[in-house]
Amino acid sequence: METYTLTTAGADLVYDVRGPLPPADGRPPLFMIGQPMDATGFVALAARFPERTVVTYDPRGLGRSARQDGRVDHAPETQADDVHAVVEALGAGPVEMFASSGGAITALALVARHPGDVTTLVAHEPPLITLTPDGPAAVRARAGVRDAYEKRGWGAGMAAFVAMTSWEGEFTDAYFDGPAPDPAAFGMPTEDDGTRGDPLLSDRSWAISGYRPDVEAIAAAGTRVVIAVGEESRAVQTGRTSAAAAELLGQPVTVFPSHHGGFLDGEFGYPGKPDEFGQRLREVLEAA
Repeated sequence: METYTLTTAGADLVYDVRGPLPPADGRPPLFMIGQPMDATGFVALAARFPERTVVTYDPRGLGRSARQDGRVDHAPETQADDVHAVVEALGAGPVEMFASSGGAITALALVARHPGDVTTLVAHEPPLITLTPDGPAAVRARAGVRDAYEKRGWGAGMAAFVAMTSWEGEFTDAYFDGPAPDPAAFGMPTEDDGTRGDPLLSDRSWAISGYRPDVEAIAAAGTRVVIAVGEESRAVQTGRTSAAAAELLGQPVTVFPSHHGGFLDGEFGYPGKPDEFGQRLREVLEAA
């Protein structure tokens, strides 16, 4: 693996390349992106593609990629332009892309803004919360996570986030009227460490979850777009947003093994099924 730093006007973007450029197999590079997850989250999945040239990167302000723009918010258009800059720096033509969570939203913005960058996009569980029928309630639930984090710190915020993302079905009064989740019940700290900059729990990434894809631009790009959902996620928020995104783009949702982190080993405490997930991704990419 070779690691590079691309200096742009707004950030020093750090990215990793596993394999040769141009790729030895004649296939496009396989670019894997997340948000707010950085490149460390794709180690297990990249290992399932030893024959491919795999590219991963840290979004600006996360991991190794330092911001130079004086901002702390995360916006899909900015992230998309960063990924475009890395694709250009690779010098290997358009890429195939696997993008998960907020990274899937970045990727949809990338296809709309830079239509020549991606041949096939597999967008895994994009949390486009305003697309679901209960969009206003989902926005309220998102604000509840932020409020818990602001008032009581990381443990309380993460407990609220887990409760929100594991809730099945629409957000009803039963969700909002329930007791505040107890961090200790999730094995999380109850003390407040005083930090408030977490991109997952603060409002810094609301532009990502509130994004609405440019359907006409995506259709005009000519990129093959696949909206993917984990088989265990169908009833929870990211499963419902995936179905809504697929419907918006006029396609059925494509089912993958496991859950929102289905491509992970156990290094982050919630293992998926990386072998099965990698095989499914291989099948979807080769179906192009």
